[in-house]
Order: sequence, then structure tokens, then C-alpha cells
Amino acid sequence: MAIVVEHEKRRKQILKKALDVFMDEGFENTTCQKIADRCKITRTTLYMYFRNKREIFNYSIKQFLADAERDILRIKEDTSLPYPDKIKKTLSLIIARLEDNRRLLSLILDYLLPVSAPEKKVRRRTIRLRRILAAMLIDGIKAGQLKKIQVEAADNLFYGLIESALFRLAVLKRDSVAELRKAVDLAVNGLSLDPSPEPCYSNKRN
Repeated sequence: MAIVVEHEKRRKQILKKALDVFMDEGFENTTCQKIADRCKITRTTLYMYFRNKREIFNYSIKQFLADAERDILRIKEDTSLPYPDKIKKTLSLIIARLEDNRRLLSLILDYLLPVSAPEKKVRRRTIRLRRILAAMLIDGIKAGQLKKIQVEAADNLFYGLIESALFRLAVLKRDSVAELRKAVDLAVNGLSLDPSPEPCYSNKRN
């Protein structure tokens, strides 16, 4: 069991450092040798964990998204927060992560555009996020904290804000999308049964 744990630990370390190489070099200029050098291992050792550069990149993004999903689930399970605040905190966290990883967004965009059916890849990697948001909406309605609204429409609204952040940061090359936090507050406040829910668009990010 200890060997399995150590193997998984090294695998995660490789993915984390590989992502830095991809962001520094770009996908095309990154090589397995550069990744191995950054990890201070041989290329032979690297191939014990991954078959090629594309597989490393895919798993690196998967781990990045898994880390974000873990934090979002913590918010969802936080019983001290009312549901409007959970949704605001979740969307604010996602926007903050996008702002902090602008270089990664551009890298992903450059990677996805040349491949066939890139929208399918994006959909697979974001569907879990939409399900978590939908679950928060359903639970908030059941708890009497949110208006009885069409969950799918509200979920589309929130996801549209995330897509807007992605477009502004990755395509328009904005440094910040702070204005979208105000849009988040406006959207959630409109669904909340609480007349004065807590805003999330202060200078301090959640």
C-alpha cells in the first residue's frame, strides 16, 4: 500500500510541475525532456507514469480542475452558509481562480482549438461544475432560501457568467473581471428570498 501511495504522490508532483512547464513554454514547445528536467527525473522515469506529452497535459488540467472542484464541494457542504451565499462564494471562487490562471486559460484555448470537436472536451470537463451549481439551487429552493425558479435556466445564467469570464480573460486578454462579481451579486440577489443578502464583490476576493 505504501508503494501505491508513493507512486500516486510522485505522479501528482509530476503533473503540477509539468503544468508550469506548459505555461512557461506553451504546448507546442514543451517536450517530455523539459518536463523531466523540471521534475529532476530521467525521461525514462517519466515514461513510467505517462505515455506522452498530450497525456501529461490532459491529466495536468484534470488535476487542476479536481482541486477546484474539491474547494467548491467544501463550500457546498458548509452548513454555516445560507444557500445564496454558497452560490455567491462558489462563483466568486471560480472567477478568482480564472483570474489567477490567465496564462493557463490561454494555453488551454490554444490546445483545444486545433483538435476536432473541442466543445466536447470542454463540456466533459465542466459538466460536474454545472451539476454542483444545480444541486445548490435545488437545495436552496427546498430550504426556502431561494425563489421557486426554473433550475436549468438559473444554472445557464450562472454558467454564462463563468463563460463570460473565460472569454474576457483568455480571448480579450483582460487582467481582471472584477465587474462580473457585481453581476454575480445581482443575479443571486434576484433569486434570493433574503431581501439583503451579503455582497461578494468587495475588494477582498472569496
